[in-house]
Amino acid sequence: MRTRRIPVAAPVFVGNEKQYVNDCLETTWISSAGKYIQSFEQKFAEFCNTKHAIAVMNGTVALHLSLIALGIGAGDEVIIPSLTYVATANCVAYVGATPVFVDSEPQTWNIDPEKIEQAITARTKAIIAVHLYGHPADMRAIMKIAERHNLYVIEDAAEAHGASVEGRSVGSIGHIAAFSFFGNKIITTGEGGMIVTNNDQLAQKMRQLKGQGVDPVRRYWFPMIGYNYRMTNIQAALGLAQLEKVDWHLAQRRRIAQTYRQYLKDYDDICLQPELPGYVNSYWMTSLVLGDNLPDRDRVMQQLAEQGIETRPFFYPMHVLPMYANLANGKKFPIADRVSMRGMNLPSFASLTEEDIHYVCACLVKVLGY
Repeated sequence: MRTRRIPVAAPVFVGNEKQYVNDCLETTWISSAGKYIQSFEQKFAEFCNTKHAIAVMNGTVALHLSLIALGIGAGDEVIIPSLTYVATANCVAYVGATPVFVDSEPQTWNIDPEKIEQAITARTKAIIAVHLYGHPADMRAIMKIAERHNLYVIEDAAEAHGASVEGRSVGSIGHIAAFSFFGNKIITTGEGGMIVTNNDQLAQKMRQLKGQGVDPVRRYWFPMIGYNYRMTNIQAALGLAQLEKVDWHLAQRRRIAQTYRQYLKDYDDICLQPELPGYVNSYWMTSLVLGDNLPDRDRVMQQLAEQGIETRPFFYPMHVLPMYANLANGKKFPIADRVSMRGMNLPSFASLTEEDIHYVCACLVKVLGY
């Protein structure tokens, strides 16, 4: 039994985090107003090459506000990958629309554009493209489909800060994009999120909606039903400091993924998430799928845990969850099912050392019986 524990994720602070947070405390600007919110929004918009960034309380509400701003509601359908975090489906349900699940493609495990085309009906209003575990979805194909059918595209970029497709930053390709800054993300505010868009009207509407719907010029006048989805100045201070070091954070994730790949390159049945030509994977997590002839995934994870190594399973597909199972309508999702049951995430936080990675790989290879 190893005494040291290697977590699957941990925040890393190497910049001005303490200085900026202490400034909030000393000036008493701790709630949803203050200089750090505006600075964080401006810098994040620059990072994504978008006109607007709207800071919110988490990635889930970023998706929720995106759907509301696009006017999606009861009677509408939104196409999403079945293999995603539950927030993607939940936000569609929040607005009274119906999530329509499609299968993944086998290489990156992202939503399969061919399956999107087959799922479109007269009720379809939008596609949510999830950039799973840091590798972008096929946005060129998805945007072409959306243009043909006059659909909105929302990028669920919660896991993909700094990823890109053919030189375009994720977040700048669809009509709106949602990011998460949860504690295990590439950069973090503890809890927090960001919406980015190039559309002036959508940005204005989402800013109003996140602040209870208050009129932008008439204080305490509320012409619409809104939400309290605001980020605090303390969170934004933390986020700004993290964003100032985002190149370092991204470089560490890439270093970690490349080191894992080097140590595991001789084992063909361990399928690491790739980085396809023309794409930049942000490597939020170093993710892999075990070949069918290898031991049970959950047993492998348990044996690694006994060696002090924390891992995490892939998400359950939406079509197997109790509240969404009836929406599958008899469709099959063979890729999502297999990847979900055979996939796992390895420790991937920025301060992970090569010694740690070597230990993880050595234990993994031993547990797998090589």
